[in-house]
Amino acid sequence: MSDYLKLDHIDKTFTRGGLTSEVLKDVRLTIDKGEFISIIGHSGCGKSTLLNLIAGLTQVTNGAVLFENREVNAPGPERAVVFQNHSLLPWLSVYENVKLAVDKVFSGAKTKAERHDWIMHNLNLVQMGHAKDKKPSEISGGMKQRVGIARALAMEPKILLLDEPFGALDALTRAHLQDSVMDIHARLGNTMIMITHDVDEAVLLSDRIVMMTNGPAATIGEVEEVKLERPRNRLDLVSDLRYIASREAVLRFLYERHRHVEAA
Repeated sequence: MSDYLKLDHIDKTFTRGGLTSEVLKDVRLTIDKGEFISIIGHSGCGKSTLLNLIAGLTQVTNGAVLFENREVNAPGPERAVVFQNHSLLPWLSVYENVKLAVDKVFSGAKTKAERHDWIMHNLNLVQMGHAKDKKPSEISGGMKQRVGIARALAMEPKILLLDEPFGALDALTRAHLQDSVMDIHARLGNTMIMITHDVDEAVLLSDRIVMMTNGPAATIGEVEEVKLERPRNRLDLVSDLRYIASREAVLRFLYERHRHVEAA
């Protein structure tokens, strides 16, 4: 399978006030079309910076992000981002928040009626069609995240980038949204890259888990392949030896990194 997305020897440094900080060093990874990748590591290891480089929100210092053999150096609708903070505009309704993205991407390609149908299609995909006229202040945190996902999907991205999308949610809401994301991934088959601190979430959702070393100058330490068939049911996986093995591998990596920090 040809490289769909390639992180080619990426370095990233930031310079502020004459001081240079090396955040990422020689990051190398290839991702296939339709894969679900989780990126995990301790705070400060550059996970969000790496996601921003893929999104084109930040420029690489050395190396390149290559998407379909073209260098990424700016944001584009083929790479949509869902942040931990849903970033909905509070004065717009649920429908209008999604419409903003659809009009931006499809104003010349779809008629007004087609754009309306597309907005409703994506709201219904995340089970939020019933709340289309509500303002963000009138819906729960989990519902806001669903709208954020609908807005990103409405751009019809080839890659969906998720920056700890469920981090601020309670456990039950988080579980429901994880199931929704698995269902969306199964239906659409698009590539998803997610940052998370939750080991169980990473194992449940991912095809591969990318484990980052500690910063500064963080890089990819290990990559764990999750050998579980899809669709996945969280209750069935509790006693699955493959699930347990992947979970243990990630926990061991993170524990060892934490121990090195304490010893430093």
